[in-house]
Amino acid sequence: MTDTTALPGRPRGGALSGPATARAVNVLAPNPSAMTLDGTNTWILSEPDSGLAVVVDPGPLDDGHLRHVVGTAEQAGKRVALTLLTHGHPDHAEGAARFAELTGTKVRALDPALRLGDEGLAAGDVVTVGGLELRVVPAPGHTADSLCFHLPADQAVLTGDTVLGRGTTVVAHPDGRLGDYLDTLRRLRSLTVDDGVHTVLPGHGPVLDDAQGAVEYYLAHRAHRLAQVETAVEVGHRTPSEVVAHVYADVDRSLWPAAELSVRAQLQYLREHGIL
Repeated sequence: MTDTTALPGRPRGGALSGPATARAVNVLAPNPSAMTLDGTNTWILSEPDSGLAVVVDPGPLDDGHLRHVVGTAEQAGKRVALTLLTHGHPDHAEGAARFAELTGTKVRALDPALRLGDEGLAAGDVVTVGGLELRVVPAPGHTADSLCFHLPADQAVLTGDTVLGRGTTVVAHPDGRLGDYLDTLRRLRSLTVDDGVHTVLPGHGPVLDDAQGAVEYYLAHRAHRLAQVETAVEVGHRTPSEVVAHVYADVDRSLWPAAELSVRAQLQYLREHGIL
């Protein structure tokens, strides 16, 4: 059995659904896959003594799941007052419009196409609901519209797909860009060093209790992969599919299409920096 405390970020054991911090409860969506891990984490956030809650990433368009999220909040004496999105991928955002119908809430996101209501989200925004404070952290890289949410009271950050609870994420070329992603990881590292963030509440997988360790691992992993891709090109592997077969030979082939997106982003990065 693997000792989870020895894994990058120290993933928390036990059930994924349920309370994660004093202010965060996870409701796991029933959409497990190779890309979504155990499923999408839908986060209910609220001050312990407040009757209002914020939901981050309602998840897929699954009425049973969406109603379960509402029911979980109501059982805790909370009314969902606002819906936020970390980014627009369907496993996080497809259910947002239906969830807004069920709760009567607005949906705030970086991408105007995903919003319901007049207010969006932007870097530096502070969202407050029922005494709860969330700080919006720009997080482009996985996608152009990715955001993270800093929850200062719990010394936690909600990362969507930017940092996962298990494994590493895809830089989804062409929308995602590696340079942006590396900048985002450095920004998250600053949160761990300067703002005391120690807990990662990810969009998929278990909670991580060592945020700095997780981010450092991601940065090292990206540097390692980038060096592998550069070497692969130098020895004659020119197309993204050839590079994937060479660099990701030890990875399940079902994940190769996603790996190719990251390879395309890495090749673009190397070209932009005059390395290729």
